[in-house]
Amino acid sequence: MDRRSVIKNAGIAGVLAAGAAPVVQAQGAAIRWRLASSFPKSLDTIFGAAETFAKKVGEMSGGKFTISVHAGGELMPALGVVDGVQNGTVECVHTAPYYFHGKDETFALGCAIPFGLNSRQMTAWMYEGNGGKLMREFYAKFSIVNFPMGNTGAQMGGWYRKEIKSAADLKGLKMRIGGFAGRVTERMGVVSQNIAGGEIYQALEKGTIDAAEWVGPYDDQKLGFNKVAPFYYYPGWWEGGPQLDLFVNQKAYDALSPEYKAIVEAAAAFAHTEMQAKYDAKNPTALKQLVGNKTKVLPFPKDILDLAFKHSMDLYKEVSEKNPNFKKVYDDYSAFRRDQNLWFRFTEAKFDSFMQAQKL
Repeated sequence: MDRRSVIKNAGIAGVLAAGAAPVVQAQGAAIRWRLASSFPKSLDTIFGAAETFAKKVGEMSGGKFTISVHAGGELMPALGVVDGVQNGTVECVHTAPYYFHGKDETFALGCAIPFGLNSRQMTAWMYEGNGGKLMREFYAKFSIVNFPMGNTGAQMGGWYRKEIKSAADLKGLKMRIGGFAGRVTERMGVVSQNIAGGEIYQALEKGTIDAAEWVGPYDDQKLGFNKVAPFYYYPGWWEGGPQLDLFVNQKAYDALSPEYKAIVEAAAAFAHTEMQAKYDAKNPTALKQLVGNKTKVLPFPKDILDLAFKHSMDLYKEVSEKNPNFKKVYDDYSAFRRDQNLWFRFTEAKFDSFMQAQKL
């Protein structure tokens, strides 16, 4: 079959499926992509970022570049999206990279690790530090081009059926906890499980798990966790600033015109900013409503934070000794974190602690 006919009749998806080298789209040519999300449609914050991205791509391209957005489980399992984008089943996905630390621990550094960067620091590392470059190099091993596309800000520490008074209460606790954090909580005696967002409530309700963390008040209230677990702890020390990413199949990206590549980058950046703005605007009201419905909001005991910090630092040292990919990125990440914390100590932290003590 004539190659131009293939492109005309099947589009870029057909070319990729046929194994042909990608052909750069003509400037302004019509193109359709599919995006697979790891999240349920019920969450207008985290799932909504993908919808915002697709909408902006359409607007900036004058409707010529369209992207259909599909919730977790619709095209592929919520936690199967990396395989889907890597093999070209879909052109792009929206996910939390740390879900895939089992493939390589370095994935977690593109999202969040226990006692890591906060959201502003993460964005600074990705855009102005070496984070963007280092993660782009790493994801290339999986035929992925990455773009920051969302951050929840610091998260809560999750919902528990019973009160947690000390680190001893964690032993034997069955908990849904995402990403790299499970490696740390396991060292503290927790039986960690990675369950997709849309499946957590049922597991908590049935008693399959004793505790679960997701994001924060707005999302957690929507998912109904307060109905089955009354104790709500903070902070989520494993997610100080978890970044969501847009993963694009390398061949699909290479086939885009320079104009469309710029549109993808700009639309992802817009969605990146909007997601955290939504969380910051919506979480306060949701928290007040949860407290009004008798949720008990409690801080983690200090011995838990101290123990978790020690185990986290030990884990990073051990992984760095075994995984050169992780070591290369983590060395830069940890140096950036050190400088950021020094700076924030004099500015954000002092200002925030003073303001939060005031009665306004």
